[in-house]
Parts: sequence; C-alpha cells; structure tokens
Amino acid sequence: MSTVLAEPLTVALVDDYDVVLIGLAHLFDDHRDRVVVVEIDAKTTLDDRADVVLYDSFAQPESDHEEVAALLRSPKAGCVALYTWNFHPELVEAALRQGARGYLSKAMTAEELVSALERIHGGEVVVTEVSGRVVSAPGLDWPGREQGLTDRESEILALITQGKSNAEVAQLTYLSPNTVKSYIRSIYRKIGVDSRTRAVLWGVANGFRPDHHRIDHWLGGP
Repeated sequence: MSTVLAEPLTVALVDDYDVVLIGLAHLFDDHRDRVVVVEIDAKTTLDDRADVVLYDSFAQPESDHEEVAALLRSPKAGCVALYTWNFHPELVEAALRQGARGYLSKAMTAEELVSALERIHGGEVVVTEVSGRVVSAPGLDWPGREQGLTDRESEILALITQGKSNAEVAQLTYLSPNTVKSYIRSIYRKIGVDSRTRAVLWGVANGFRPDHHRIDHWLGGP
C-alpha cells in the first residue's frame, strides 16, 4: 500500500547521461500528484532540496561508491536510493551499508517505483525482489536504443567508450569475462563495426561519453 502524502514527494535524479535521466523523469508523468522531479543532474552536488535522490547507475563504476557517498553526505538529500539492473549481492550490501535506503530495479513499473519512493521517504528500507534477467521498464531510454542495443549492451559500450578493458568491464558489471565478450560481439554486429577502436569512435559520435548538464525546473518542479 502506498503512503498518502499531503504534498507530492520531491525527487532529484542523478546520472551522467541526459538521455537516461530524461527517460527516467518521464516515467513520473502520470504521477505528478505524488512525485515532483525537482532536479535532473549529472553531478553529485545538489542545488535543490529533495526528499529522495534517485541515483541511476547507468555506465557508472558500480564498485566505486564515491558518487553515492557524496549524495549521502549532501544536506539537501533527504535519503538516497539506487536504480539499477545489477542486483549482485555485494553491490546491494555495499549500498545499504553506506546508508542508501533503497535498491530499486529498473524492471519496476512507474506505479511500483513511485510507491517504493514513498515508502523510502516514509522511513522504510526498500530492496526490490528480483529473479533472473532484469529488463528495463517500458518508457526508459538509453544511448543506442534506436540502433537496437539493449540497456545492458548500451552500458557495456559506454564503459568501453570510457576506455575500460574487458577485464574492467567484467569487474564493474559483475559479469563473467566470457559474458562480456559475448555482449561486445553483439554490440559490434548491431552498430556495424569490426574493432574496438571503431566501436569507441562510434560511441563518441553517438552519445556514449558522459555529459555533465543540469536540467532546471523539470515540468511541474520549482
């Protein structure tokens, strides 16, 4: 059961990629009576006070928790939740140990996500129950989606574009090296390249480098 709030919940969205954040923000379009997105930011210093900060882990080094730690220290963040497809137990445990109050799956519907954020704001620690492969909810977006890349392929290409080796990609995503190689072969086929150099060049030209923008006053926000 969702928490009934006198005022809409204020939420800040944080990630390094505008296209990912804008897609996430649009998930709340039909729930503006319950959630107001007050900030969309590609950095970890908040300008607006938010009841909940939702940190999207797309193409972030998930074994490096500095970004989450910075948000947890922010006096403008009421509480912090992670939004991800990667539910490796070590990642979940590390986030909760740091003080995150939510570890939420990208497979959640908009209604489920809003309810989870309300529960987190109400004092609960919410960890989504997942089984098997997590597929992102309809309506989300990511670089390369129009070219047929899945969300996970897109994340791996973003890490490659950042200069990560296969071993580093495997470590950061908690995938096996062979699984990473399989994803890379699929990526090459879909974007029409035959080498890592060409894949990086394609990634640079198609939005796979982090952008550091801030989008003020999202829709009904202040």
